[in-house]
Amino acid sequence: MNHRAPHQRTDRTARTEASRKPIPPRAAFYVLASVIVSFLAASSAPTPLYATYQAEWGFTPITTTVVFGVYAIAVLSGLLVLGKLSDHVGRRPVLIAAIVAQAAAMLLFSTAGGVGELLAARVVQGLSTGAALGAIGAGMMDINRARGTLANAFVPGLGTATGALVSGFVVQYLPAPTHAIYLGLLAVFVAQAVAVALIDETVTKKPGALASLVPEIRLPRTVRGAVLATAPVMFAVWALAGFYGSLGPALVRTLVGSTSAVYGGLGLFVLAFVAAGSALALRGASANTVMYTGIAALVTGVALTLAAVDQRMPALFFAGTAVAGVGFGSGFQGGIRTVVPLARPHESSGVLSLLFVVSYLGMGVPSVLAGVLVVHGGGLVPTSEEYGAVVIALALLALAALLLRGAPQSAPGVQVASGGPRPVPVRADRPEHVTRAR
Repeated sequence: MNHRAPHQRTDRTARTEASRKPIPPRAAFYVLASVIVSFLAASSAPTPLYATYQAEWGFTPITTTVVFGVYAIAVLSGLLVLGKLSDHVGRRPVLIAAIVAQAAAMLLFSTAGGVGELLAARVVQGLSTGAALGAIGAGMMDINRARGTLANAFVPGLGTATGALVSGFVVQYLPAPTHAIYLGLLAVFVAQAVAVALIDETVTKKPGALASLVPEIRLPRTVRGAVLATAPVMFAVWALAGFYGSLGPALVRTLVGSTSAVYGGLGLFVLAFVAAGSALALRGASANTVMYTGIAALVTGVALTLAAVDQRMPALFFAGTAVAGVGFGSGFQGGIRTVVPLARPHESSGVLSLLFVVSYLGMGVPSVLAGVLVVHGGGLVPTSEEYGAVVIALALLALAALLLRGAPQSAPGVQVASGGPRPVPVRADRPEHVTRAR
């Protein structure tokens, strides 16, 4: 009987695969995009709650920024250790595991009774997000490289904005706010895990999964120049997002003179929502045009917000935040569109992960330093002004790097046209970027 068991297992596996009806590619693309939205929404959901946690548990702004920074460090760890795993074991297994871990983080958040539990939830959430970002982004480009590149720039802003605003309304108007938002997200993750299980795998498995877990900061030669030119502005725009996500709520409430949780999440919502909209609005422009637009809007927007903080003008603050949001969306999209199309398909996940490493370094490190300065330096308003000045300096550094680099150069399989970098099929009957598991 034993010698027949392998055949029986093979038959059962074949019947299972035959009975599973995969989601069509277009629907699968939107499922993957929705996972990024929910992950980033979950990451920004605690933002309006920091004041509630601070009042209940009595911690300082340093603790707020540490909780925020721990998430960014955990994302970095997930990106560095797990960012390339999906290139070897497949997108689907990595995503399902990451969604399960994200659901566990929601349970930790909903039962948190102190800073320790909050930190633990942020670590689990960050690791799962780091594991998923590269796999999701590469999975969308496996299905449609051009649309996937745009989605990688557009969807994170949409998710961040959604989480900040919805969480603010839940905290303000629904009972048990420290539980409701997380349990709602838990239900979303359960549904998404089921949907991802029905998606067709888009890459064939290949050896080297264990070796891929060793952190390696290495860029393919074809993208090195582009990364060096775009890294400062990607760092800057995510540093701005980190500030709005950690100390932004306190600053907005100080300017507006209100303790409403909706105001606590409104600054991050405006920044991220406008960023997402600008990614769509500029999708037809060249990558260089998008980058220059992003730098100009970032400098202008941050300068307006600094003036608003100095003069205590809430309306100007939100107007400046909206302009800075154009800079956030354009700068991030420009960086993605400048770098990612230069990477070959089997390098996409690793390159995306490294871009997110730069982004989350920008999100985490400056915000923690700002928290220290708020308590031990000049306070909230002076720290905000210093923070904004650093963001402007980074944007100008990126401008100088881009001017020195000049127009992007074409890589094998990529052409640079007026609509931005686009992949060139290697064979007419089978585009290089689409790989199906057999």
